[in-house]
Amino acid sequence: MPTEVTKQRSLGSKRLEKDSWSDLLPKLSLLDAPQTDVLLIDAQNDVEAVAAWLQEYQDSSQTLKSYRREAERLLLWLASQNNQLRDMNRELLRQYEAFLEDPQPAEQWVGPSKPRYHAQWRPFRGGLSPASRRQSLIILQGLYSWLVEAGWVRHNPFVLMRDKARRLNNQTQTIERYLEGDLWAWFWQWLNTPTKLTSEREAYEQARRRFIVSFAYLLAPRISEMANARMDDFQEREGRWWWVVVGKGSKLARIPVPNDMLECLIEWRGALELQGLPSYHEPTPLIRALDKHRGISDNQLYRLLKSTFSEAADALEAQNGKLAYVSALRRATPHWLRHTAITHQAQSGVSLRYLSESARHSKLDTTSRYLHIEDNEWHQEQQRHRLKSAPKPPSKPL
Repeated sequence: MPTEVTKQRSLGSKRLEKDSWSDLLPKLSLLDAPQTDVLLIDAQNDVEAVAAWLQEYQDSSQTLKSYRREAERLLLWLASQNNQLRDMNRELLRQYEAFLEDPQPAEQWVGPSKPRYHAQWRPFRGGLSPASRRQSLIILQGLYSWLVEAGWVRHNPFVLMRDKARRLNNQTQTIERYLEGDLWAWFWQWLNTPTKLTSEREAYEQARRRFIVSFAYLLAPRISEMANARMDDFQEREGRWWWVVVGKGSKLARIPVPNDMLECLIEWRGALELQGLPSYHEPTPLIRALDKHRGISDNQLYRLLKSTFSEAADALEAQNGKLAYVSALRRATPHWLRHTAITHQAQSGVSLRYLSESARHSKLDTTSRYLHIEDNEWHQEQQRHRLKSAPKPPSKPL
């Protein structure tokens, strides 16, 4: 199985060398050739062509990670079918869609999370959900579009998909993957409910989990931004505290820190045996491993939050909570906390301008998807249309 080439935390800083892909995907042929006479990239085979595409995203570690994953899955599947990128047509694309839903044979494709160099590493944890399949196809559509422009392949099979605009549209009118107000209130109370702790480690883990969720909710970071955050990213200017973050696309941003976040930060630092708020020169990890010194990876952070949602779902189910809320917790991913944070800020009256700045969106249209005001007004207006009483019999026969 494939071997790890670059560490996850350095994906954004190290150039993805195309020479490394022969080790990453050993099954692939290295004797491919471009399909067109005009080649605009330095590539000798499919692996190098895809690596050249990925280099366009080397400054965005999370995007690079997800794009590489989907490209790798496609290349491995094509190799298993004795095909190359040039061979992809509408029928093969249809077969690949079905494969994403149910990767077979499972023993070859599906397995638990393992390091890339592990013998039991597999490209899938299981079949992809409809949303994940759509996201995969969106990424691969972009790959083929780029390869056509680069002169590596002659056609993009995705243009043949019926109703492509709808099927590959990843933008919904409003954000739906978030915790509603009542569910969030229960979830936060559950996180803060005192429990019987049997060890110092359990107390530390509980404090860490509480801080991670508060950080995610109050500042709406992406998971990679949380994993890479440092203590001195929190900085004081003229009596006001700001969180300085290098986000998506390597964009530097400065976000106002609410007082609740400062209180949570002081509490968390207490669990780390540190006093007060961070000093200006304290470039140490914000979220730490069990030794209270080392940082944790975004993958570890993802699993920690997923297990928290799972435990919360079990607890709510045991309390006979609403089935819809239990289901939401089971489906929730760490990114839901970012959606929840932005949505709740919008509902609390934060203006669209400042909401967009805090969310670090490049377009106001993206931020406006978090506004549910029109839905509320529409719903209220619709209440005018009622059956106030039983219908009266007509005075004349119809």
